[in-house]
Amino acid sequence: MAKLLYRVAHFARRRRGLVLGVWLLILAVAGAGAIGLSGSTSNQFTIPGTQSQEVLDQLKANLPEAAGASGRIVFAAPKGRTITSPDAQHAIQAVVDQVGRINQVAGAFGPATTKMISQPDQRIGLAQVQFSVPAPELTDQTKTAIKAATETATKAGLEVAYSQEIAGQMVAVGATEGIGVVIAALVLLMTFGSLVAAGLPLLTALVGVGVGIAGLFALTSVITMSSTAPVLAMMLGLAVGIDYALFIVHRHRKQVMSGMAVDESIARAIGTAGSAVFFAGLTVIIALVGLTIVGIPFLSVMGLAAAATVAIAVLVALTLVPAILGFVGKRIVSPKAMAKAAAEESTKEAFGYRWARGVARRPIAALVLIVVSLGALAIPAFSLQLGLPDDSTAPDGSPQQRANALVTEGFGAGFSGPLVVVATLPSGVDPKAATGALVGKLSTVPDVTRVVPAGMSHDQKMAVLQLIPSSGPSSEATKQLVATLRDSQGAIHAQTGSTIGVTGQTAINIDVSQKLSDALPLYLLVIVGLSLILLAVMFRSILVPLKATAGFLLTVAASIGAVVMVFQWNWFGLVSHGGPVISFLPILMTGILFGLAMDYEVFLVSGMRESYVHGDSPREAVIDGFGHSARVVTAAALIMTSVFLGFVFSADTVIKSMGFALAFGVLVDAFVIRMTLVPALMTLFGRAAWWFPRLLDRITPNVDVEGAALARHIEQLEQPERVPQQV
Repeated sequence: MAKLLYRVAHFARRRRGLVLGVWLLILAVAGAGAIGLSGSTSNQFTIPGTQSQEVLDQLKANLPEAAGASGRIVFAAPKGRTITSPDAQHAIQAVVDQVGRINQVAGAFGPATTKMISQPDQRIGLAQVQFSVPAPELTDQTKTAIKAATETATKAGLEVAYSQEIAGQMVAVGATEGIGVVIAALVLLMTFGSLVAAGLPLLTALVGVGVGIAGLFALTSVITMSSTAPVLAMMLGLAVGIDYALFIVHRHRKQVMSGMAVDESIARAIGTAGSAVFFAGLTVIIALVGLTIVGIPFLSVMGLAAAATVAIAVLVALTLVPAILGFVGKRIVSPKAMAKAAAEESTKEAFGYRWARGVARRPIAALVLIVVSLGALAIPAFSLQLGLPDDSTAPDGSPQQRANALVTEGFGAGFSGPLVVVATLPSGVDPKAATGALVGKLSTVPDVTRVVPAGMSHDQKMAVLQLIPSSGPSSEATKQLVATLRDSQGAIHAQTGSTIGVTGQTAINIDVSQKLSDALPLYLLVIVGLSLILLAVMFRSILVPLKATAGFLLTVAASIGAVVMVFQWNWFGLVSHGGPVISFLPILMTGILFGLAMDYEVFLVSGMRESYVHGDSPREAVIDGFGHSARVVTAAALIMTSVFLGFVFSADTVIKSMGFALAFGVLVDAFVIRMTLVPALMTLFGRAAWWFPRLLDRITPNVDVEGAALARHIEQLEQPERVPQQV
């Protein structure tokens, strides 16, 4: 691998104009595709095969008009006024009439029709909008037209809010997310002390992210993509793109400052640090692609989208970075930086060496302290509650959050997330009587506020009922109600003759969360297996993979615990109100942190192995390898944390929680696990750290992460050809 990348780097440097032109052309084509082909993203999450989806499919087949999405428009009069006044009624009816004529709207029903007027103040009214298509198929034009129609009520002095289906997806990324990039730029500047060297990783990362994100938006016209997928891809693309270029530029600068020619240094940096970048990126890609094994479509799309962006970042690092380094030439190291490096080398030992020596002196104390502290952080993970975003989790002040607040105030929390009960009625019985008996039976179920008939199929064999829980859509009580209804299907059939199924967005969200929760152990098992195999191949060791995997599990447990404290328990006030953790966050976080954790494992431990292979004792190999890599790994971890923290400022709770989880996880894994626990354990292991069974050694391919084979290859190339002596 190292020799191949060495040749690639030489080509990219020599043909740097061609390489730069190709990447700019790819960026332009992707951008044109994003402009001309992009469709809309969706915030609806479904999983084929769940009970709620099966009932919804049954409803589509028998009563298509009831299977489309539904939304709510909430009207609220100012304090002291009512929505039943003539002026308010006229304005509301005008809105309902106009909405009913909009494309994709099957029907609109005002508060007077739905009988949804708050009592006794009559200040809040609820209108229902039934769409002819599922939520993911609603166009932006339809949503915009509905919002425009509500201006009539706003002009009449009424407050108008609407549910998520109408509000649409907020712009999840704004200017505040750029704070992380600014901090990353400052870290690069402090690391290199040069604007040229600091700007290069940022430039190449932005090119990679631009290609990846533009390509994703171009694909939204042909695939259903969650609104979170491009943001996740942007997070990872920026973070790994900057880090991978950083590792290569750092190696290149060290070689140039040691006297190596610039052209040769570029190729060697790609052959050595580039090999580590390749395998580090491969671990991230494998972890993200592995999300497809859980069989959840929207999660698979998110994983593949992020994996594609990371793959582009790796390609940029291995081709565009050497090309731009060729343009930069000797300016990559200023005379001032050269003099400073020489002075530092002669006067004092770098902090990385001192830290490693300190850990090596007390490895058991470090081990115990880390395990106990991270174990304590992981305790809240046992209280983890999962859910999906709904109107109640929307940012404060958004239309959907206001709609949820007004509905809860006027009618109760359950009206924000009604359940849909689809019943197959018994034959030979009057449909109205059968429906009435079913309504009576369902009304007696605990935690049910109201049951209302909502439609019947043309053959009168299937009835649709709207069931209002007493609790909100994200509450444990509503989850238990759905489970109770499904467990009672046999008893309900015995008493009423009807066979029921439960669906609706609330039930779908509950099923998706449960499916994701069930999939996490399997995914974790696959990730752990991949970790063991990949690291065993890279380092030809048994204990190194076991140690790396154990540290990774500690990182994940502590990170989930921190997420529970901040987002579920609402400690530290980062969110306006606590609630269930986004159900796909633990499994997504596990995959991403696995890849990133292995990044730092590769860069740190490969340095230790390189020192050991070149004759250092096990303890000195740990110190030397750590000392060589600590500075760049510290900078890389700070950059990645900064990029992720930038997304904590997002108004979107999903993006905020993802940014926090990844930033916290990277901090813990880089500084606590990789830079403290790893040298402690490697010191305790001694020579056993590098033990590898002979049988495995014979069948395991040599990937040459340290570049030893490349060094021998270059030495052979540099030896003068022997001329045969004449006799």
